[in-house]
This record gives sequence, C-alpha cells and structure tokens, in this order.
Amino acid sequence: MLTERFDQAFVWAHSMHREHVRKATGIPYITHLMAVTALAVEDAATDPALVHMVEDIAIAAVLHDVVEDTEASLEQVAARFGDRVAAIVDGCSDTDQSPKPPWRDRKVAYLAHLEVASDQTLCVSLADKRHNVSALVTDLRSFGSAVFERFNAGPDQQIWYYESLLDVFGRRRPGVPTEEFRRQVSQFVELAGGSIT
Repeated sequence: MLTERFDQAFVWAHSMHREHVRKATGIPYITHLMAVTALAVEDAATDPALVHMVEDIAIAAVLHDVVEDTEASLEQVAARFGDRVAAIVDGCSDTDQSPKPPWRDRKVAYLAHLEVASDQTLCVSLADKRHNVSALVTDLRSFGSAVFERFNAGPDQQIWYYESLLDVFGRRRPGVPTEEFRRQVSQFVELAGGSIT
C-alpha cells in the first residue's frame, strides 16, 4: 500500500513541475510522472525482488525528474524521503548540471550507468523510457516527422538511443515490461526510420 509518504511526494512533485508541460505540447508534465509511477509500481509489485520496495519505487518514480529538471537537489530528496529514494532518483537522472552537457554525451554516460544500476533504478528507468517512447509513437502517428523539431536529437540519434536502451534492459531487466518496451521501440523505429534523410 502507498501511505501518506507517497501523498507528500506527489504533492511536492506537482509543486516543483507545476509550470512544466511536455515538450511542444500543452500537456501538464505531471501526467508523465503519473504514467511512469503507474508503470513502475505495476512492475515492482509483481517482482519478488522488489515487492518490498514498492513505496520507495513509487516515490522515486514520481520524483525521477525533480533533480534533473527543477531547482530541487538530491540532498532535499534524501532529507524528505530517505537515501534509498534519493539513490533511485539519482540513478534516473542523466545530469544535474546547468546548462546540460551535449545530448549524446549525456546519453552515452546514462547507458553506461544503467549497466551497473540497481534493480530498483532499472525498474523506474524502464518505466520512464516506456512512457517516453509510447508518447513518441503516438506523436509520430499524429504529427509525423515534425515531432523531431521538439528535440535536441534527430531521428537517427533517437533510434540509436532507444535501441541501445533496449539492449541494456533486455540483458539487465528481462521480463514482460521489457518485452512491451521492445514492441514500442520497434514501432518507433519503423515510424521514425522514414524521417531519416
């Protein structure tokens, strides 16, 4: 069960991301955090190795972008919700620097980090990437290649990144959620491949 501790995390996440929207949309950013939390909790609650950590995983999922995309610090996350949550949030952040380093450098470093990340970090990261690629597939079907104008990386780089993520998750977190990610990545590659010139 999720307790008042999760309620507090959700309220804090919403307050920190209140003005944020998904890139080039009017969709409140909190919807992404809610979707990632749902996917991560469903995964963790059915994994015997993670079931005892469901609330920490839920809290980390709803806060997974708070250090990367707001003024909140990892120390604040730890003080509010404990070191285990802070470690997962840290493991899901590809940078806390401002301005952010170049896109490719961040992604290469993040992929290397996933090779040694904890199971709970992999659970939240996989949920995040599942929701991201699902949204990309939906947007590509709706708007075509114009979707890539929102991002710092074009379709070829995005395909490289999602295929690389799939390779890591396939080895490090096999199971139904990863197979669902595989299906989504395949759809993404098929749709995005037509955007490469």
